[in-house]
Amino acid sequence: MAKIPQRFIDDLLDRVDIVEVIDRRVKLRKTGKNFSACCPFHDEKTPSFSVNPDKQFFYCFGCGAGGNALGFLMDYERLEFPQAVESLAQTAGLEVPKEEGRPGEASRQDTQRPLFDQLEQATRFYEHGLRKHPDAKRAVKYLKSRGLSGEIAKAFRVGFAPPGWDNLIVAVGNSEEKQQLLMTTGMLVKNDKGRVYDRFRDRIIFPIVDARGRVIAFGGRVLGDDKPKYLNSPETPVFHKSRELYGLYQARKANRSLERIVVVEGYMDVIALAQHGINYAVATLGTATSEAHLDRLFRHVPEVIFCFDGDEAGRKAAFRGLEAALPVMQDGRQVRFLFLPEGEDPDSLVRAKGQGHLEHLFTQASPLDVFLFDQLEQGIDVTTLDGRARFSKVAAPYLQQLPEGVFKTLMYQALAERTGIDVDSLKRLQAPSERDSAAPEYTRRSNQDAVLSMNELASSATDRYSDLSRPEAFSDDYADIDGMEPGVSDSSADTPFIDAIDDSLTPTANNDIHKILGLLVLNPALAKNVAIDGLPAVDRRDLILLKEFLKQIQSDPDTTTAALLGFWYGTPEGQLLTELAGKEALDDDEGREALFAALMERLMKMQQNEELRTRIDYLKSRDYAELSGDEKRELITLTQKIRTLAGRS
Repeated sequence: MAKIPQRFIDDLLDRVDIVEVIDRRVKLRKTGKNFSACCPFHDEKTPSFSVNPDKQFFYCFGCGAGGNALGFLMDYERLEFPQAVESLAQTAGLEVPKEEGRPGEASRQDTQRPLFDQLEQATRFYEHGLRKHPDAKRAVKYLKSRGLSGEIAKAFRVGFAPPGWDNLIVAVGNSEEKQQLLMTTGMLVKNDKGRVYDRFRDRIIFPIVDARGRVIAFGGRVLGDDKPKYLNSPETPVFHKSRELYGLYQARKANRSLERIVVVEGYMDVIALAQHGINYAVATLGTATSEAHLDRLFRHVPEVIFCFDGDEAGRKAAFRGLEAALPVMQDGRQVRFLFLPEGEDPDSLVRAKGQGHLEHLFTQASPLDVFLFDQLEQGIDVTTLDGRARFSKVAAPYLQQLPEGVFKTLMYQALAERTGIDVDSLKRLQAPSERDSAAPEYTRRSNQDAVLSMNELASSATDRYSDLSRPEAFSDDYADIDGMEPGVSDSSADTPFIDAIDDSLTPTANNDIHKILGLLVLNPALAKNVAIDGLPAVDRRDLILLKEFLKQIQSDPDTTTAALLGFWYGTPEGQLLTELAGKEALDDDEGREALFAALMERLMKMQQNEELRTRIDYLKSRDYAELSGDEKRELITLTQKIRTLAGRS
């Protein structure tokens, strides 16, 4: 298949000036070494959109949008990648060449192309099934009963998976290679006996698409009595449900300038609302709304409305959404909560009372502060001094999660007005224990969860073996050193500390690997002397990405920030790299090389620490009486080495 050569894309990015590209569409003004403007991707009054002419890179500190000139064109003018390249090439007076892909030249996107192609074929099979399969009458009847038209079903590419175990295999998996692709994308399942069969059977199918409109997964609603009622694709190389939102692509496509997005509970709600003119609804994919979800939504809109059932389950889901929203509630952002009457959902309500009625309810939805305080007051008599004291101690930790700004100040003032306690005192309150909390059951979660730094984790691992350095620890009770019965494994203690860190592709504070990636995006030359073989041999997504990223840069030492972001565009890895680069200071930093070197040194030590820990675990697994004198001394020596690697005396 003909594709645009990567070398042409790199050359094109070298020829154009991102400042000129953006300034033609969004008026920029010079601010120091960079240029700034109010972000075109979300509503704001104070400019947070920055363009770095040296790195040919833009980033919005308000909504997190970022990338190179091509990425800007794709997002701003809603162009697919080839069209964006064509547009930029015309600006530079270049003709876009095409070439046949050759082995060894595939880009990161091309390595996943077969997966996307297979998912597209599956989508067409399901679409055809809804129109032509004899058993589709039940699916059509159900969709019509929910008030959906053929036009809206077509817009969302709704399909039908017929009953039977191998319909998809027969239709699009007619070779071993294609079946393997279907397995990788989660479309096929293999049971314990080795039998392979279709994951989706006798279900209405809802294709899930990414930001570029490519099918990446499916959701299926059962038509019979099978369980579960809704079934989603599993996590795959192209589908990460904690970041994706059903309906977001269609909402962006239908609205040139989104003002708000409504989060509802399911596929049918999203489609039904779109049919009635409310084409800005999205749904999560079998997971609670996450901080990553909210961060992504706020890139496009200043306001997010949660619309759930008014029962206990709906309020629990809403409160989880509130907790996810708190850390991203920067000034200018708004979150509201709407709970529908018992027995109603967005689908039924919009059919019964129309678009105007539901949009009026959206406008009247409870603001975040009202919902938060009302929920936390439950079970507390705030008319008493003791009640107000208890309420303050429950509420204050939630406010501590808010980013610094005017909104956080106003929230503390609102809490002070409710309790009669001054703001300074409220800020000093710590999170209550679960035993003392009077908040609803679903609010009784630790507010102290945080990702530990590498050193903290190393120190934690060292503490587990600290007793080994004392001679008196070597006794007949040796097997109980970690508080375990002999022969009983403590899974938390057996987990290598490197794996204790979240290895997802969501930017995480205090993650050395993420810091290294952010530095490398903006300063590819830092990769020059890194020994990739010396990196820890651990199967983590962010560490695998780091190794691939280093290899890519070292294979082309002259690569640029713009070229790197373009290479990874449209992938979860690319989104991570963009966000990490944006979080690094865009101006030159004299200490950047020293910081990079220190981070890499600490990362290299992780492998040594793992090897030492593995040896210690082996020695600990044996009966103490069987250890030789040399092995006992080795335990002490290994422990001391771990302490040294952790930077402890």
